Amino acid sequence: MRGTIPIALTFTTLFLTSAIWAADTADIALPAGTQLVVKLTNTLSTKGSEEGDPWVGKVVEPVFSGGQEVVPPDSTVRGHVTLVKPAGRATGRGELRLVAETISVPDQGTYTIVAQLQKADDNTGTKLKDDEGTFEGPGKSAKDAAKEAGIGAAVGAGVGSIAHGGSGALYGVAIGAVAGLAHSIAKKHQGPLLPPGTEFTFVLDRTFLSKHVPVPPSNPPSQ
Repeated sequence: MRGTIPIALTFTTLFLTSAIWAADTADIALPAGTQLVVKLTNTLSTKGSEEGDPWVGKVVEPVFSGGQEVVPPDSTVRGHVTLVKPAGRATGRGELRLVAETISVPDQGTYTIVAQLQKADDNTGTKLKDDEGTFEGPGKSAKDAAKEAGIGAAVGAGVGSIAHGGSGALYGVAIGAVAGLAHSIAKKHQGPLLPPGTEFTFVLDRTFLSKHVPVPPSNPPSQ
């Protein structure tokens, strides 16, 4: 009996070592600073998205390692929205933040990724604010605000001229300018809008993609 314990321990150690080695070989090794270009497939915005909402994208450019293609185009990247900050009326622009979590490679499986969002290309005026994946809306341009104030000033000048003659026009200009500015402030700034087709460029923080193990769903209590 005494001789069987070391043998059992040896077999257990070999089994665990083999399992760990298999888990390691399931990972995909990548060069440091590997970029992942992803095209968004759904719409994200401060008006239509909430914290926790998922987003999905498709890999645009293949990723190579050791001369071999390890992440082909059309691999699926998934993540979720972590912040939704609606745009303010008087001050502040809307903000939206997202993170990438997994990438599904055809015929290989799903891997966990840790990456920073480096840039985003879109034509809505939305800007990437930081490397945490925070987007900022375009807000209201100074040109639009000036235009609205000018329209208000012109209307005020016309009313002032009718009511008080020439001197009333100057008075009306001042009133109209204030009214136009108030109207401009009252209108909400635009929040971030990321339509389908927006391209994200992520930089991977790790030199490997680790096999993703989903958390099993909790069983409901038996009745």
